Amino acid sequence: MENKIKILLVEDETALIEVLKDKMENAGFEVEVAKNGVEGLEKACKPGISLILLDIVMPKMDGMTMLRSLRKEKGVKTPVIVLTNLGSDDDAKSALADGADDFMIKAEHKLDEVIEKINKFVKD
Repeated sequence: MENKIKILLVEDETALIEVLKDKMENAGFEVEVAKNGVEGLEKACKPGISLILLDIVMPKMDGMTMLRSLRKEKGVKTPVIVLTNLGSDDDAKSALADGADDFMIKAEHKLDEVIEKINKFVKD
């Protein structure tokens, strides 16, 4: 049996979780879901995650706090794509400065573009 590439989706919006999870699974990925930054941080530190798709605005711990903790405190190097509705240049610069590998605004990208971006990180 082939080992699937595992993506950690850290997102609190149930409808978006279902759509993204379905799209990623159809693209051949295994998907693990975390509904807040605390749960996301815990799951991101476990072995086997190839990429993290991270929202910023979430309960318990926001995505930026999770990202900083992941990079600075935990030393996790797993690629992170921030996928958010926050769209200012400052948000993008801040996310990239804190260790995100890429930054995508949900409203500006189709699901296929998200899959293409994931593939660039996990298959190259």
